Amino acid sequence: MYDIPCIIFAGGKSRRMGKDKALLPFGGFDTLTEFQLSKFTPYFQKVFVGCKSKEKFDFEAEFIEDSKSYEESAPFIGLVSAFETLDVDAIFVLSVDVPFFDICHFEKLYEHLDNHQAVIAKSPNGEQPLCAIYKREILPHLKKLISKKEYRFASLFRKISLSIVEFDDEKVFTNLNTKQDYQKAFFDKII
Repeated sequence: MYDIPCIIFAGGKSRRMGKDKALLPFGGFDTLTEFQLSKFTPYFQKVFVGCKSKEKFDFEAEFIEDSKSYEESAPFIGLVSAFETLDVDAIFVLSVDVPFFDICHFEKLYEHLDNHQAVIAKSPNGEQPLCAIYKREILPHLKKLISKKEYRFASLFRKISLSIVEFDDEKVFTNLNTKQDYQKAFFDKII
């Protein structure tokens, strides 16, 4: 069991989906969020849901709400909020809408943690900053970028020591952004 916490980021706006994808049913669960929680809870001492507000969820879980110090809603805010809430040196973050990323993929990231400030998955289509492990050392860089309203991960990655772990299978990083993505993934998961 891993002692770094797993945080399922479920605070996105879901603009392209047209409804909150974190609340869509998936894989035999009432919500995609519960599916992800169920999948990772056996492997981590603590699993949290990172979100803007826990009010939208009607199930029991441990939540980390975005700090009220920030009006914006962005992954950087979620990362800062997680480190400000938890007394830990590192966190594993996973976007709620990546249902095919499993513990074996996390283990591959974890093997590369060593002396890096972050370990990021890279699929054939590019870097996956929300399938990653981040260390507390990145916090000053995050806050500085937030103060400039600069929310691009590329800007953060230029300032920290980074390990990029390549994966060959794009399906692992299938992102449920649209109704078509969801329907295809839902069908794939049921069959």
